[in-house]
Amino acid sequence: MKTIAKLLVIMMMVLTTSVLFAQGPPDPNDGSDPGTDNTPVGGRAAVSGGLIVLLTLGAGYGIKKVYDIKAKTAE
Repeated sequence: MKTIAKLLVIMMMVLTTSVLFAQGPPDPNDGSDPGTDNTPVGGRAAVSGGLIVLLTLGAGYGIKKVYDIKAKTAE
C-alpha cells in the first residue's frame, strides 16, 4: 500500500510540473523607474549567482547534518 501511495504522489508531481510553469515578467519599458508601468522591480538583476550560492550553502548544510548524525550514532 505504501509503494502505491508513493508511486501515486510521484506521478502527480511529475504530471503537474508541466502545468505549473510560471509566466515570465513583461519586458521593461524604456528604462524608467522600477515599479512604474510594466517595468519589473529589480530591473534586469541576475538571479543565477545568488541561486548558486544558496544551493551550495544548502548542500553544505545537508552534508554537515548527515555527518553529525553519523558521528552521533557511531558513539
